[in-house]
Amino acid sequence: MDTKAFKRSLHHSENYHRKGFGREAEVTNLLQSEYQSSLIQHIRTHHYRLQRGEVTIRLAESFGFCWGVERAIAMAYETRQQFPGQRIWITNEIIHNPSVNQNLREMQVEFIPVEAGHKDFSVVTGGDVVILPAFGASVPEMQLLHERGCTIVDTTCPWVSKVWNTVEKHKKGTYTSIIHGKYNHEETIATSSFASTYLVILNLQEAEYVCNYILQRSEDPEERLRQRQTFLDKFQGACSEGFDPDQHLERIGIANQTTMLKGETEQIGKLFEHTLMRKYGPTNLNQHFLSFNTICDATQERQDAMLMLVEESLDLMVVVGGFNSSNTTHLQEIAIERGIPSYHIDSSERIGPGNQVAHKPLNQSLEVMENWLPGGAIVVGVTSGASTPDKVVEEIVEKIFEIKSSPVFA
Repeated sequence: MDTKAFKRSLHHSENYHRKGFGREAEVTNLLQSEYQSSLIQHIRTHHYRLQRGEVTIRLAESFGFCWGVERAIAMAYETRQQFPGQRIWITNEIIHNPSVNQNLREMQVEFIPVEAGHKDFSVVTGGDVVILPAFGASVPEMQLLHERGCTIVDTTCPWVSKVWNTVEKHKKGTYTSIIHGKYNHEETIATSSFASTYLVILNLQEAEYVCNYILQRSEDPEERLRQRQTFLDKFQGACSEGFDPDQHLERIGIANQTTMLKGETEQIGKLFEHTLMRKYGPTNLNQHFLSFNTICDATQERQDAMLMLVEESLDLMVVVGGFNSSNTTHLQEIAIERGIPSYHIDSSERIGPGNQVAHKPLNQSLEVMENWLPGGAIVVGVTSGASTPDKVVEEIVEKIFEIKSSPVFA
């Protein structure tokens, strides 16, 4: 399929909207009351520090809602105002934040149901309004909605669209897209749908495996077949249909899920560049390797701010964001790598009763921790993912102050 031509056709349709409806004034006050926080703004203007009693809160200097997230939420609110009497669907969570998604449900924005791991679009009829979330939607989903005559409101983050354009360039030059991301994440699913041939790798270890395969394939036919099958088993579900590692790793381009760790994406790019240089020589490198900077500015800023914060003397770190938020998880990784006790929570409801917290350790299920706040004077680092409203952070900070001033520590 010519995805570039399809996008052009879609963007020229009278049923397609990606710039809102000019109702900013109508939704601004509502957005401010639901998501902004005077306390967090106060902390920002006082050098990202607040002391109350025995607790000092240290905020990262970049955290919370990014421009792309604010834009997506505002467009969703405008859509409800623009189409007050019509059914409105959204193809996935607008962003990875439970409170924001719940607010949309209360506004009668319905989520496409999922049956046995697959979205059931049979509920959508022509004339319905469908919102595409900040992570984007796959080409087949957009095509289905377009053909059904739906009104499409596209809130896809421009940084995600930038990655799609990069993948289109890979395809034009018959390069395989190596996508640094989570193969079952909705953003990566959307990105891979623009590729002709692709392979999704999760981390540097998987990249090293692929590079070793490129450089160390056996000359023995039987052993080579075994290596090939092992490769395909390892990346089952994470590569394009008909992917052949013996053919499709000769010319590659690098792309990424925008919420991955910046440093790891850069390492992966360099690793593939050096591997293909060894394989084909420096003079032929450009015929075998393409790389563009597709790291989201907001993701990078929040990671950089987190790296600065963990250099301070912190007793513990609170990382706030949806449990399925990739960029939030990567912020937590930074604290863990520094050996700082870190608690990933998605709302203030996870705190209490008493000195207790229900948090999600990295790559594990939710667990309850007793006596998570130590006695005496403490410094608590706080950051939040790009999908987290300041109001949620405020509620958590206030809960921490409340616990430390309660009879538990008397």
